[in-house]
Order: sequence, then C-alpha cells, then structure tokens
Amino acid sequence: MNGPDRSCDCLLIFPPLAKPGEPPAGIALLAGAVRGTGRRCRVLDANIEAVSFLLADAYEAEDTWSRRALRHVAENMQTLRCRQGYENFSRYQRAVADINRVVELAGKQHGVTLQLSNYQDPTLSPLNSRDLLQAAQSPDSNIFFPYFSIRLKDLIAEEQPSLIGFSLNFLSQALTTFAMIGFVKKHFPALQVVVGGGLITSWLRNPGWTNPFAGLIDHLIAGKGDGPLLALLGQKTPTKNYIPDFQELADNPYLAPGFILPYAASSGCYWNRCSFCPETAEKNPYTALPPDRVTEELIRLCTDYNPALIHFLDNAVSPALMSALADRPPGAPWYGFARADKQLADPAFCRHLKQSGCLMLKLGLESGDQSVLDAMDKGINLDRVAGVLAALHAAGIATYVYLLFGTPAESIIEARKTLDFTVKHCREITFLNLAIFNMPVCSPEAGPLATDHFYTGDLSLYCDFIHPREWNRKKIRRFLDREFKKHPAIAPIIRRDPPLFTSNHAAFFAGSSK
Repeated sequence: MNGPDRSCDCLLIFPPLAKPGEPPAGIALLAGAVRGTGRRCRVLDANIEAVSFLLADAYEAEDTWSRRALRHVAENMQTLRCRQGYENFSRYQRAVADINRVVELAGKQHGVTLQLSNYQDPTLSPLNSRDLLQAAQSPDSNIFFPYFSIRLKDLIAEEQPSLIGFSLNFLSQALTTFAMIGFVKKHFPALQVVVGGGLITSWLRNPGWTNPFAGLIDHLIAGKGDGPLLALLGQKTPTKNYIPDFQELADNPYLAPGFILPYAASSGCYWNRCSFCPETAEKNPYTALPPDRVTEELIRLCTDYNPALIHFLDNAVSPALMSALADRPPGAPWYGFARADKQLADPAFCRHLKQSGCLMLKLGLESGDQSVLDAMDKGINLDRVAGVLAALHAAGIATYVYLLFGTPAESIIEARKTLDFTVKHCREITFLNLAIFNMPVCSPEAGPLATDHFYTGDLSLYCDFIHPREWNRKKIRRFLDREFKKHPAIAPIIRRDPPLFTSNHAAFFAGSSK
C-alpha cells in the first residue's frame, strides 16, 4: 500500500464518544498537511467504529421499548442514512430514540451512563486529572476496551507508525481517550503520543494550567496542530496549499443521509469582543483563509466526495466569505454560524445566498433585550436582528437561533423581553437552542463576582458565581420550563428540533419546517 516500506509516519485518531453524524474535521486537515509534505499517515475515526461496535452487540432487555430497539437496530440505522428517513419527523425521532436506547443499554450493563453524545462514569470524572490518569492505568475497565484493544494492536502492527495522535475535543471523549493512551503506552512504550483538539486547547490556555500528564503524554498541542505535528515529524509546514483529506473517512457508516463535509474556513472569531466568550477568554487569535481559496477548495472537495451537506465549523462565517459563496457556489448545500450583520438584512443578498446552496444559518443572538446585548458587547442591535430574520425567512433560509440565559446583566425582566422578542418573530425562527450561562474560569469578567467551583476537579472549564441580580440557575430553569418553552408560539419550535443531533441534522429538515 505504501510501497516496499509499509510503515507510516503517524496514526491520527478521533476517539469515542461524540455525535456519529459526520467525520472529524481536525484529523482530516492534519492528514492533508502530512500528506502535503509527501509523508505517510493513517486516519482512524474510532468514534463511529466504536458506536457501530456497541450497536452490533447483544444485550439483555427487560422492557418493551428496549426489546423493540434491539430488534430494529439495523432498520433504524438505515433510516438515518437515507434521505427518505428525514421526510417523516416522527419516524426520524423514533429511529434516533431507539438507537440511543441500545447505546444506553450497553452503558447500563457496563455501569456507565451512555448516549450517542455522552459518556459518564460514576467513579471517574473527565474534569479530574487524577481520574484521567486512573483511566489510563486501567484501560481494560473502559466500555470500549474490547473494541480498541484489538483495533489498535492490529493497526499499529500493520502501519508501524512512529507517532500516534489523538484529537480530543469533548469531555465525553476524555476518559476513553486516556484509556486508549494507557493501552498504547503499555503495549507500545516506544511510540510517541501526541494529543491536541478543542478540549486540550481550552485546558492549555487556562492561565492556571500546570501539566499533570507529563509522564503519560509526550506532547500536548494547543490550537492549530498542523505546524507542531509536522515539526515533530521533522518537516516544515508546506508552502503550497493543502486541503483536508477524507479518503479514509468518507465511506464510514455515519448516521446521516449522505456524507457531511465539515470544513473550517477560519479559526477564532472575527468579532472577538463578546464578554464571557471562551474564544475571547482563551485569547484564541483569528485567522482566516482567503475567500477565493475557500471556494476553490470546496469545489474540489465537492467533486472528490459529493457531499450531501457542507458544515462550516467557523465561529462565524465572515461577510467576505458569504459574498464569495454567493458568487461562486461550492457545489453542495451548506450551513454554518453567522453574525447578524447588515449584509444578511438585505433580502436580495439572502436570495442570492439561498441560490448558492445555503439551507440554514445559526445565529448567536443570546438575548432579546438590547441592554443585555450591549453589556455583552455583542455588536448587534435588535432592529437589525429583526431585519435579518425577516430577510432569511423570505429567502427560504432556515434559522437556528441560540439564546443564552443568566448572564450577569440579565434578570427575569430581561429574560421576559427575550421571550417577547422570540414570540414576535416566531414565524421567522425555525429552530431554537436554549442554554444557561456558564462562566469560563479564565474569563476576565469573573473578577468582580463571587465565584465557586461547579465540580470538584482541576480541569473544569467553567465556574459557578453568585448572580448580582439573584437570577440563579434554579430560577432560570423554572422560567424556561414553565414560561418560555410552554408558550404556544414557541412550543412548536422547540418540538421540531432534531433529538440528540440537534443542529447537525436540522438542515435536513429546513425545507419541511417552513
């Protein structure tokens, strides 16, 4: 496969457990960088393989729902992998619920709480470095050990890599990632272990960070990993452009009606001023590819992989890139986050954007009260947001609106103004995401507030605080459950949100929800 010398330079792994709807973008980009220098690498999405491993096993079921879910695993997986499965929302909901039920059964019989996007161990916390080290010391205690112990042994023997890299992005992956690292270190002690990804970046950029994993992990990488990875391989970052390489990932059995292409045109945020934002608190710099390069790459990727959907991973797709996509469509439907800038309040531009393939835009509105938005330095006003919602709705572009409750400037008074704004624009809001504010531990705005730990552990990313207007989490939950979600104009929006997969599948329902 690689000529006479079959060894590869690195093995790149995306570990369990995360939503298995699309391939991991990070290791695909790293693979493109490594191969762009002429070096060899192997890519493994251990997440989708581990989920498939769980779903293929047999479990004891005592209730009717569980027995039904077990009988129809293959049928339900096929429902989520074909376009027809998204034409009937009730059928889709049932398929997701039944698949998740089987995953829950697997976890229950192993003593952990498991869902398609969640992993909780009652004895180990991913927020405690000692527990992560314990997971590494006892890899055979992990639910996925029967899968990864065989898979890693076979793959390492076949490829003989000099370096193995893990992309750790979510807390739900942490315990299994460390179990896999412990297994590798036990059986292949000479193999260098490198770990990067979003979660690692957040840990390393905490000003109070001290490395508790020095005896286990050889290298930790924050932010973009291509340069540091190539340096470890003795290579300079390639001068020519390289693009993500999905050749080993495109045919995986993801739970989606076709290949979803994840793509990041930038890192960081071009606004980068919002108070309490982790991007700002972690001082993540904003870097962006030129729009013409993005459109060229997307056209090439669409030609190579024929995606059913493009998922932009940017914190916000820039106005310049929006214009470039409108003028030069990528060749597949697409969606992503955007700011409510004046460009999107132009009905003609939104129609142009729709013609380019834009199915849905995610908007981080956060609040329907202008004073709260100003206190957060969001840089948007509600009159413009109203114009954006109207223009996108008229163009047939779905909106996935994010609201955040409990910031220090908010009270029940401002929260009810958010309720009023949402009701007023309910016909123009396709989907809603409701969240309760968490204070980033390294946020400079936390200084004047009385803070406390959410969890016992040295790796927590967020802290609790005494709200200056007594708008605590208990009161917020009561408001959301009793007032917001039950309002007759809002309840239908809440009900149409795809379960578990939420925004990752919402674009497939964008047309039917209008």
